[in-house]
Amino acid sequence: MMKDSSKIFSGYKALGFVSNHVPLVLRYINRRKENLAITVIGKSFNTYSCGKLALLSTSSPHPEEIKCITADAYLVFTGCKNIIYSWQRGTELKHVYHGHEKDVHLLMPFGPHLLSVDEDSVLKVWEIKSETLFLELYFNNNTFQITTILHPNTYLNKILLGSEQGSMQLWNIRTCKLIYTFTGWNTPITALEQAPAIDVVGVGLGSGDIIIHNLKYDEVVMKFNQEWGPVTALSFRTDGQPIMASASSLGHIALWDLEQQQLQSQLRGAHQEAVTGMKYFPDEPLLITSSSDNSLKVWIFDLPDGSGRVLRHREGHRAPPTKIQFYGLLAENILSASHDSTLRSFSTIGDNLNKSLGQASFDRKLAKKKGVLHDQRKMPPILDFSAETFREKDWDNIVACHRNLAMVTTWSYGRCTMGQHKLLHKRFKGQKGVVALCVNMSSCGNFVFIGYNTGHVDKFNVQSGIHRESYGKVKAHDASVRGISTDGLNQIVITGGGDRFLKFWKFKGGDLLEEVSLEFGVCELKLHRESAMLAVACDDFTVLVVDIETRRIVRTFHEHFSRITSLAFSSDARWLIVASMDSSIKTWDLPSGTLIDCFLTPTVCTSLTLSQTGEYLATTLADNLGIYLWSNVTLYSHISLWPLPVDYEPQLLDLPSVLIEHNRTQQSSTSDDLHEGLEEDEFVEFKSPEQISKDLVTLSLLPQSRWQNLLNLDIIKERNKPKDPPKAPKAAPFFLPVIQGLEPKLTNLSKDETIKSKTFSWKARPLSPFGLIIQECMKNGNYVSVFLELKRMSPSAIDIEMRSLSPENGGSVELMIGFLRALEEEMKSNKDFELIQSYFGLFLKLHGSIVSSNSDMCKILCELSCEQEKAWQRLQLKLNQTLCLATYIKNAVL
Repeated sequence: MMKDSSKIFSGYKALGFVSNHVPLVLRYINRRKENLAITVIGKSFNTYSCGKLALLSTSSPHPEEIKCITADAYLVFTGCKNIIYSWQRGTELKHVYHGHEKDVHLLMPFGPHLLSVDEDSVLKVWEIKSETLFLELYFNNNTFQITTILHPNTYLNKILLGSEQGSMQLWNIRTCKLIYTFTGWNTPITALEQAPAIDVVGVGLGSGDIIIHNLKYDEVVMKFNQEWGPVTALSFRTDGQPIMASASSLGHIALWDLEQQQLQSQLRGAHQEAVTGMKYFPDEPLLITSSSDNSLKVWIFDLPDGSGRVLRHREGHRAPPTKIQFYGLLAENILSASHDSTLRSFSTIGDNLNKSLGQASFDRKLAKKKGVLHDQRKMPPILDFSAETFREKDWDNIVACHRNLAMVTTWSYGRCTMGQHKLLHKRFKGQKGVVALCVNMSSCGNFVFIGYNTGHVDKFNVQSGIHRESYGKVKAHDASVRGISTDGLNQIVITGGGDRFLKFWKFKGGDLLEEVSLEFGVCELKLHRESAMLAVACDDFTVLVVDIETRRIVRTFHEHFSRITSLAFSSDARWLIVASMDSSIKTWDLPSGTLIDCFLTPTVCTSLTLSQTGEYLATTLADNLGIYLWSNVTLYSHISLWPLPVDYEPQLLDLPSVLIEHNRTQQSSTSDDLHEGLEEDEFVEFKSPEQISKDLVTLSLLPQSRWQNLLNLDIIKERNKPKDPPKAPKAAPFFLPVIQGLEPKLTNLSKDETIKSKTFSWKARPLSPFGLIIQECMKNGNYVSVFLELKRMSPSAIDIEMRSLSPENGGSVELMIGFLRALEEEMKSNKDFELIQSYFGLFLKLHGSIVSSNSDMCKILCELSCEQEKAWQRLQLKLNQTLCLATYIKNAVL
């Protein structure tokens, strides 16, 4: 991806991805005391907390689609084409293993080793830490094509391999010997699972048979058969109940009682497509399943008959979306219609706020009774819809038209269900070939306008579903109506058709006010109600901007080279964003009429919408299940937008991942701190203060009493001064020498000693030990011992030593400069941050006048200020990142 592929938009995150055809992985983390589920979503994988199915992390994108995944207590392993990756904490790439010539399709951790099998049935054993190859085994696909792999419990250094031919082999990977070959059942082995009993495994076959097999005696203990096709997954309960679950390619799950050797219950329609992964929680009556229908479900078995019910689930669209629209003014929800005939709401805040409005059905009550999977009255996909929030609590506030249908359906966002009305004019009853192509709701939420391929335009009341009026004498247009818009005051209705006319109608009464002739037919309309600007996409790939007040074309944009697929205005109507079939998304500046931004997407953008806040651009792509959010960079930083040159070549913009995109170079430490301890049950490497101080600042950990009150020592001494003045001790006779102190003592003089004169000789006061340390450090250039000495002193001693640095107290200017140099060196090390500030403040308080009059010390002060500003900016950046992250997590309600 080029750095400047888009000036305005940057990848934020993707919505709607849960799982695909790769089986899930379940792992238990001792530190969290919780199970984590890992699902693959194309080029990345998600990690969910099974407690609430909250999304914890998303890996970085792989070069290609992930083919297989597994995990142990420390790492997650993924196979992408012929390369294997290992990930720590779900986001940090730890190891890469090269060596396979074909795509890897099976992975299994085996203690300190990793087993991998490619499509040529080449089995390799890797040393995980050293990334070296330990063992390599070759199998012939014609005689033994490996399809499954398992390590039986208590079988030291042994693995069990299942084949496409139906036979099994038990190998000792330490001695590289084949121990035993099981004849098998002449049908592909699709699943292998360890049973709670030793020496017993469950074998799922492509014929639908399930074999409980004893490896020690090579005997079939029991046999079952599911009538739904191949067994896609097996799992055994370990909470004391003798239950085995088997999954099928039709989305059903069977529960088998191993004691009675019979079918206990069924979960029909557990998923709408094949169940690809299934695991019982250790020692719990919970089962987690994943499917290629983009869903993840947790089942609990607490019903009297032993059957299960859905406890928690996460799901998205099963088919690519057809149209999206931001719902509301706060950019918190996105309405999305899909080819699977469902209407969903995706939250930009957190996945737990997503909700489904249901699947479109001709008979909603019958569909609810028989289930979505068995709904034979399912309606075609929604191609266009319109929603208003004004009457959300009163009646249905969403209307939608369907593929090849004249009937228009209503939906309720507040009740999350399909509405009670199906709007169809009586003239179309019994007619074939009539299709509703476009719909639009009035801003008041009371009326809906429907355009048909016959050229008719009808207005219905949303609350009652009653037809109110039609536009035109017979019909509004001579060709199909392809776009409808209404102004914000319910005064004008604008329609555009394939007959090359743009018509303006009176809202009430349906009188034609004016018509504008165009060179080509209308493809799509988009009205910005606040500014009265109407964008018109035409069949010749041009986009017109029409002022609906004056009914004049004010802007024309020709630089599109394929059919227009979607239009969107910015909230202030300064930008018009256009998506076309050539996979480009262009941003036009309306005041200047110039192209200011353009980028390419991997596939065609089928629909786009811009939030009312201008914060997000949401897009959907062809053959893609997700909704991609792009953040508007101009809201957060100053960017100069200039017209793009004529020869500008747009660049491909990488799609955002499921979690928020981070700047890897600046925020890698923040990302590691976020996920540290979330997933891994491993020893966290210790970081010393020296290591931490490279990116942050460290504190001294000294008690606050040692440094916090240095600036207030004079106040403290004044406050602690005794109320009565101290009494002078009784004086000794004048002829006796006395040693002064708290308790005066007489001096014992020898015969040879004489009493010296009491006259004091004014000689230079010697330097204190602290001053001598500063002098020594100035000679060798290492000031570490200065701060070591200060840390040992009490606050009063520090105050005395600071005062003694000045020339009038026995010090010198050189000593003061040396102390400032010591402060500078310690500040560069990013350690003892609070001590430096305290000592620096005391120094300036005591010697501010001397420092200000000395040019050398003023220069050092400037250097100190720069170092302090660098340290604070670095710390402020980390604090801002942490606050933003905490705010996001709080809003997401994980």
